[in-house]
Amino acid sequence: MIPDDDTLADAGLPAPARTGQVLLIACGALAHEILAIKRLNGWDHLDLTCLPAKLHLYPDRIPDAVAAVVAEHRARYETIFVVYADCGTGGLLQARCADLGVEMIAGPHCYSFFEGNDAFAAKGDDDMTAFYLTDFLVRQFDAFVWRPMGLDRHPELRDMIFGNYTRLIYQAQTDDPALDTRARECAARLGLAYERRLTGYGDLAVALSDVAAATPDPRPHPPPHPRR
Repeated sequence: MIPDDDTLADAGLPAPARTGQVLLIACGALAHEILAIKRLNGWDHLDLTCLPAKLHLYPDRIPDAVAAVVAEHRARYETIFVVYADCGTGGLLQARCADLGVEMIAGPHCYSFFEGNDAFAAKGDDDMTAFYLTDFLVRQFDAFVWRPMGLDRHPELRDMIFGNYTRLIYQAQTDDPALDTRARECAARLGLAYERRLTGYGDLAVALSDVAAATPDPRPHPPPHPRR
């Protein structure tokens, strides 16, 4: 009988590597989208662990946080993939991932890879004065934008903070009229013109597809139905 992980841990022994399993280390702001992509494709060999989305308020802490998760789980996974873009770390996360020997998703931030990194770069000058929201940020606007910027306590700061912005661009991962309405309200609260772009999952879906294909699902699958 093969001992389970708890039995090994009680004996002070490491758990065995999970052949064919991939660990995704992601920002909590991407959890909903990653789980949706996994579900749509049946990628049960991709496991997900998330760091708190509020780490984005302190991007200098992201590399150490990611490194700690890699160290904790490295022995149990054949592949580890980091689902963070640079996210304001100034290249430090990329350097840390290189040192750790793990790959990460390409792009400066999630707004870029949702749009598609090439498309986002091409629009750089035109969108220079845009403030972005994703599905997650529309849902969590007060928790991640309004209150951290002190606008709940000092509404007079709005024009000081957003005075150089002209538009709020909502990058919609899903076609949800309720989120569209909420995003319009967010734009109005910030005093910005509103634009909605149905980006879907963009390069996030592409990156996860590449990772899933590179490490095939180890589970046995039933034979295909015979042709009639």
